[in-house]
Amino acid sequence: MPEVRRGAERFHTEGDGVSTWHSFSYGAHYDPDNVGFGPIIAINTERVEPSLGYGSHFHADVEIVTWVLEGSLRHEDTTGHRGVIRPGTAQRLSAGTGVQHTEMNDSAEEPLVFVQMMLASDHTDEPTHVQADVEPAQGQLMPTIDVNAPAELFVARLGTDDTVTVPAAARSLVHVTRGSVSLGDVVLSSGDEARLTDRDAYDLSGAGDDGGEVLIWQLRR
Repeated sequence: MPEVRRGAERFHTEGDGVSTWHSFSYGAHYDPDNVGFGPIIAINTERVEPSLGYGSHFHADVEIVTWVLEGSLRHEDTTGHRGVIRPGTAQRLSAGTGVQHTEMNDSAEEPLVFVQMMLASDHTDEPTHVQADVEPAQGQLMPTIDVNAPAELFVARLGTDDTVTVPAAARSLVHVTRGSVSLGDVVLSSGDEARLTDRDAYDLSGAGDDGGEVLIWQLRR
């Protein structure tokens, strides 16, 4: 059986116009039994009020992968990259020897919701930034962006009649970003996760009235 962690059980942090739900130990929230899964060390769902966000802050030795669910994220970092990320674009920042970056809601009117994921990185050089446009086709398992870690990230949008087969992997993590999906007899809703270890291929299907969207990490260790 998969290890299922419900969204209602995630650690929750409130800041200045920012609400964050953490899947793993993060900041003041520490659980020695939940510090990572394979190379994944953070999955944070962020809700940011208009014109607010995170000022310049530092990271090193991690892959930072961002997937916007609603709104527009204005990003700037010391690699020289600046721009606005919207739904349908995946961003990866390989922090390497160290990088400063800012993440702000680009809108003065609409909220911003995004998922930010961090992995222990194999990249030990100067920081690099990459982003890719992703056009998820309903009912298909779609690759997103390459990372410098033993991992691959996929996205799937599943209507109620859709099923995708996820290949076998040393570890696999399913994170529901919206709606509901079923994994066998288990129904997962927005914010829920399933973590699978040494599992053969498995099926994910849309559930509920409208199905759902999932991010899937396939991990090689």
